[in-house]
Amino acid sequence: MKLSTKGKYSMYAMIYLAEHEAEAPLPLTAMTQTGVQPDYLEQLLASLRKAGLVTTVRGAHGGYALARPAESISVGEIIRATEGPVSMAGCTDDSRSCLSGETCPTRRAWDYLSGRINQLMDAISLRDVVTGEVNGGCRMNKQATNNINHQEAP
Repeated sequence: MKLSTKGKYSMYAMIYLAEHEAEAPLPLTAMTQTGVQPDYLEQLLASLRKAGLVTTVRGAHGGYALARPAESISVGEIIRATEGPVSMAGCTDDSRSCLSGETCPTRRAWDYLSGRINQLMDAISLRDVVTGEVNGGCRMNKQATNNINHQEAP
């Protein structure tokens, strides 16, 4: 599993919106400071808007803004909005893609690992990323932390 530019650049865009939340709505041209090309940025923002993470304002002073406070938006939501479901193997999303189906000896492990990765991404807020609290001292959502610490291994 490797994050594509969609996930990486969507994080850049969301971080920029969170850092400039007081100035919202922000025009697309301002957001190109993230280094993402305007056309690609617009595609990503459309996916983020569809997922309810970004709002748009039309008009001369229009642009993009976070749909919710940065502390209530998780990294998992952002990544899934642009990348789709996050899983270790295709069979965890679609059992029909595996010839062995439910009898596959590794499926439970992939399901478990995929679940843990999603729980961890959901426990990290956009605010945590912006403030740098992710690097070793992540202030994770209490419920998500409990879910991670109490998940049983397969």
